[in-house]
Amino acid sequence: MNRKILLVDDEKNIIRSLDLILKSEGFEVAGAGDLKQARLQLQSEDFSIFLIDVMLPDGDGIEFIPEIRKQFPGAVIIMISGHASIKLAVEATRKGADDFLEKPLSRDKLLITLNNFVRRLELEEKYASLQSDRFGDGLIGESDAIRNIRNLIQKIAPSNSKVLITGESGTGKEIVAHLIHQMSERRDEPYVKINCSAIPEELIEAELFGAEKGAYTGSTERREGRFRQADGGTLFLDEIADMSPATQTKVLRVLQDGRFERVGGTETLSTDVRIVAATNKNLEQAVKEGRFREDLYFRLHVVPLYLPPLRERGKDIEILARHFLEYFRKENNKRPMNISSAVMKLFRRYPWPGNVRELKNVIERMVIMSDGDELDIRHVPAELQRARQDSSQLFSGEPSLRDFRDQAEGQYIRQLMEKNENNVARVAEILQVDRTYLYKKLRKLGLRK
Repeated sequence: MNRKILLVDDEKNIIRSLDLILKSEGFEVAGAGDLKQARLQLQSEDFSIFLIDVMLPDGDGIEFIPEIRKQFPGAVIIMISGHASIKLAVEATRKGADDFLEKPLSRDKLLITLNNFVRRLELEEKYASLQSDRFGDGLIGESDAIRNIRNLIQKIAPSNSKVLITGESGTGKEIVAHLIHQMSERRDEPYVKINCSAIPEELIEAELFGAEKGAYTGSTERREGRFRQADGGTLFLDEIADMSPATQTKVLRVLQDGRFERVGGTETLSTDVRIVAATNKNLEQAVKEGRFREDLYFRLHVVPLYLPPLRERGKDIEILARHFLEYFRKENNKRPMNISSAVMKLFRRYPWPGNVRELKNVIERMVIMSDGDELDIRHVPAELQRARQDSSQLFSGEPSLRDFRDQAEGQYIRQLMEKNENNVARVAEILQVDRTYLYKKLRKLGLRK
């Protein structure tokens, strides 16, 4: 754990004596004689504990608390003063201080206080690590949606039931699938995944069921498929909606009795796997249109789990942004950084069609491009800048609620069409609307003749 302490006090003797005491107890100590020096220290180092005098030559130490909280939200802040009063202690607590100690400082009381806070920080760090291990980057957040998903995973994981995960691209479907495996009774057995849309149709059956030597061009030896590789464990079928009808039929048989043959073979093999499937498409619509087998859909749709898009998790955007900022800052050996209020405001307004994955990529790009200690509007990618300009235009002229809704809807559709290279089918799936309806909207927007 980080045991760095910043002492802010204009009395050099106090800094000197506390430095000796705290270093002997295993703390790393840095000193500052005023707020100006303290601010410089904040830019260059990470601290977990702050000891700050209330009365400093260039300002009030209590007013410095919000600045620390903004950059180090989880740090311990202890105020010290030779003129302590209940009123002063209450004010410091309201500003965000964790404790208030009166000068002259008692060595024993100070060490007891610090050690108690260290234990708290260690527990918080351990809990955060456990949560990260269990729920991964894609499930960071405190929105009701994320809390519900965590609860569902804990209920789903111990069973052997099939799970169908749905949601837009970038919402964390693969992370959830892996978590289900990690928290299941099969955690020590294989976890095998396959993206059904990334493999050519003529090879997907060989990938899933294996193939005998010479079964297809380039097949020079027998190969085992994913169903055999995952025996005893979990098989994650990603983008299940893109599976060909012929392959769907063979997968259905495996789900029914656990039996199959290699491509080009006659030997019947068996497997015991738990199936977790995922798609960003509307499978019910695909069933209605005859593109997906209804009986296979119902086989997979035992336990449905829907991951909401980031735009419906507004409460989590700031939490995720700061998490990714800290991750990429450390990865790129950058000093402590912050996100400006203007950027955060833009993040909250932007619809995030690429969801958590897009936010992560945006933060990584901004951290790399920034040379200062704050990510501001200058570092925001062009596509988000355009969204910022478009959103400001929505409020010009005081439109009616209906006009504003139409403008916002049109802007969002334009962004999706641009991002998805004018793929109408893909955009219709994201919006969860019928393609005919979307074509009418596009004609109205002047994007289609």
